[in-house]
Amino acid sequence: MDADIVCVGFGPATGGFLTTLSRGLAKSDGSPAFENRISPGSPLQVVCYERSDDLGYGVSGVVSRARSLKASFPNGEFSQLPFYSPVTEEKVLYLLDPGKASRRPSLMRAADAILKRLPGAVTDGAFALPYVPPYLHKKDGMVFSLGQFNQWVGSQLMASGLVQLWPGTPVARALFEDGKVVGIRLADQGVDKEGRPAAGFLPGMDIRAGLTVVGDGPVGPIGRQLDMHFGMPPGHAAYEWALGMKVVVDLPADTSLKAGTVLHTMGYPEPEIFGFLYVYPGNVATGGIFVPSWFDNPARTSYRYLQHWMQHPALWKHLKGASLRSWGAKSLQESGLRGEPYLVGNGFARIGEGSGSTNVLTNSGVDEAWETGAQLAEGVLELLREKKTFTKTDLEQTYVRRRRQSWVYREGQMAEKARDGFQKGFVQGVAGMLISGLTGGFLGWPGRPLAPYERIPSLADFYRGRLTEEEIDEIRKNCQLTGQSLHDALMDRVGWPPVELDGHLLVSHQDALLVGGKVQATPGFADHVVVLKPQLCKVCDRRLCVDMCSGQALGVAEDGEIRFDREKCVHCGACLWNCAKLIDALTGRSNLDFGAGAGGLHSAEN
Repeated sequence: MDADIVCVGFGPATGGFLTTLSRGLAKSDGSPAFENRISPGSPLQVVCYERSDDLGYGVSGVVSRARSLKASFPNGEFSQLPFYSPVTEEKVLYLLDPGKASRRPSLMRAADAILKRLPGAVTDGAFALPYVPPYLHKKDGMVFSLGQFNQWVGSQLMASGLVQLWPGTPVARALFEDGKVVGIRLADQGVDKEGRPAAGFLPGMDIRAGLTVVGDGPVGPIGRQLDMHFGMPPGHAAYEWALGMKVVVDLPADTSLKAGTVLHTMGYPEPEIFGFLYVYPGNVATGGIFVPSWFDNPARTSYRYLQHWMQHPALWKHLKGASLRSWGAKSLQESGLRGEPYLVGNGFARIGEGSGSTNVLTNSGVDEAWETGAQLAEGVLELLREKKTFTKTDLEQTYVRRRRQSWVYREGQMAEKARDGFQKGFVQGVAGMLISGLTGGFLGWPGRPLAPYERIPSLADFYRGRLTEEEIDEIRKNCQLTGQSLHDALMDRVGWPPVELDGHLLVSHQDALLVGGKVQATPGFADHVVVLKPQLCKVCDRRLCVDMCSGQALGVAEDGEIRFDREKCVHCGACLWNCAKLIDALTGRSNLDFGAGAGGLHSAEN
């Protein structure tokens, strides 16, 4: 099939692109502003393919200054969203350890002791910073549900009749001809889990287009394929990641939290783990934690950390008695400008998080992603008016030029080295962010980011001084015999209290997959997580991919190989950057491939 423009992935970046583009595709009388290149006289053919089964299944509660969103909707139209609220209160909480299990460096323990002695400084085990750093502050911003927002934007686009949106349609790969991207190929349907033709086999259709817009996020197969095909710009690499694990809850009826309240947390359950709580209208809140790649725990399942975070006294006083509405997880690419790929080439352009737009200093990504899409749309409209084709040179002059002159790029420069200090430790990292934020990125704490596979220590190294190698071996063997999570057993042994499940908010990991968002693997597609060289898994002594898996979809078979159960996979992509075995040093490709696949977590509330 031929199209003029084809988009891969529907998130805030593609939403910004299509919203801005569609407003320029028709004249005031409703006639097409530009002609279809294949069928003169017909309107432009613009198509978007989204892997997820619905446009609103994104997993994120969002707080944003929303500068770009407000520019796109100057009349505040998004205020009609069910979970929308302007920011009314914002605090940063430093969480002290209510027990003795958290790994805290000596400087943190000293700070904890001092704060506890200061009259009135600590309330419910937390110290509220006297002010919110200006680079983090979401003044005049808003909280909203990204899933609901995506649904709203998608319905407007479909109603316009100017673009086509196709959910449940994963894109398998880009099409190349003579160094140019000429379109995409959809995933084969009617195949078994290995991708072999089965009943109802339908080969993936080729969609040829003058411009391919890639906005498939940080672990999208097309973005990663372009990175492998064209390489990365000199000095650029996507080394810094995080897993965001989140819940949407019904707060108790007598909650004191008001809609628009924003809480940022740091310091607990481990120093490297940051958290958030945003309050919506109707006594609904979204909260969660970010587990970063520089948290050097080789067994770091996030779900239990999330439960300990929720039970911290400063949060539990609000969450006790709450009920789980939805749950989910998502990988975040946090390298920012350092992870920026080639933004354009002949026939293609990159937008959104996979293009390095996320700002780790401000903890913001949705508005930046939307802005990159809007910038590309403005550049595309400029080229259409001038009757030019989508060459690398022309896209650089229109899209890349706009991006380099925008606040997204300027603030990205400020954030570029903001988290280098975390390569040395938590205290250095927080100090580095503060220094970088207050100096506009001019100064920071020195440190060199490492790829996750370069920095993952052994369990013996991580637990040195707390557990012996013999104890770790004993725990590992018992877990293999009983099927218990290695991470849970290790946390139990070093003093983390058991999680007392209440059946409402504190539920088992597997129940969260059922109660808080249904997981569905669409039949007829191949497995999207594939081990490339099984023999490497057999000799791996870390298997971080298994412990980091958000849905417990990865496990270890009796023969030592990794097994994948897509009926549990939520498509977070954490396994991709948590593989400890590298098979291609030139491209940084690991032993796990995360490809195109439909289905995943079904929850429009996130």
